[in-house]
Amino acid sequence: MVKIIKKTVLTIFLLCLIVGGLGAMVVTQENEYKLIRQFGRVERVVSQAGLSFKIPFIQTTDTLPREILIYDLMPSDVITADKKTMLCDSYALWKITDPLKFSQTLNGSIANAERRIDTAVYNAIKNVISSMNQNDVISGRDGELSEAIMAHIGSNMDQYGLQVLAVETKQLDLPADNKAAVYERMISERDKIAATYTAEGQAEAKVIQNTTDREIAIQVSDAQAKAAAILAEGEAEYMQILAEAYGSPEKAEFYAFIRALESAKASLTGTNNTLILSPDSPIAKIFMGQ
Repeated sequence: MVKIIKKTVLTIFLLCLIVGGLGAMVVTQENEYKLIRQFGRVERVVSQAGLSFKIPFIQTTDTLPREILIYDLMPSDVITADKKTMLCDSYALWKITDPLKFSQTLNGSIANAERRIDTAVYNAIKNVISSMNQNDVISGRDGELSEAIMAHIGSNMDQYGLQVLAVETKQLDLPADNKAAVYERMISERDKIAATYTAEGQAEAKVIQNTTDREIAIQVSDAQAKAAAILAEGEAEYMQILAEAYGSPEKAEFYAFIRALESAKASLTGTNNTLILSPDSPIAKIFMGQ
């Protein structure tokens, strides 16, 4: 009987030892924080992954995410500086940076944190968009709008032990009731801008064309003047050569004979032609040796 009691006590002791040992182990993953509490107060924060220990039955553990979280805001209406209503649907990326402060200010609740983020992000979006015209809001979707929102949030969330990493807009559109009218107005404004650019381009093209035509006219005039000068020089040189070639009576007579032959040849065109000359004709005198 005594042996049975001893075995029972030993078994109970071993079981308590095993349960206590298991209860003393704290396993921390890479993507989480472990908060060790004693009587409800946080004694320490385990931020490194691995195995640690706590006092069983006295200390308890809470787990907080260490990874980047996403919070999807509800779509809401915002008003621009030029009094245009727009529908904004956005989301925020955030993470816990100080688990102890997060636990003390927000009771370690993700829901409480999301409510704080919702308020801060909505106020930032409302204030930023209310300071911009509608066209600037639409054209700022490639990054400028998000940067302005993040700058407005600043470090306000540090007091809660968390950080908002980015705010992005999934949808930034016009309400359905005035979307068509706004689009028509924007198209009209763009058409006016395009017409202005076209008119300026045509005026610039006309100036370039007139300048080019004037330069071409000057170049053609200069070329014609140079051609006339060269032609005059050629004719003068030609006359000088003729004067030198036919300066003597023998050369002049030969030249007159050659010109008479060329004239007779020019008058005899076609076939079966007869050249009739009077005896006193200069050509007849040349042919007859007079």
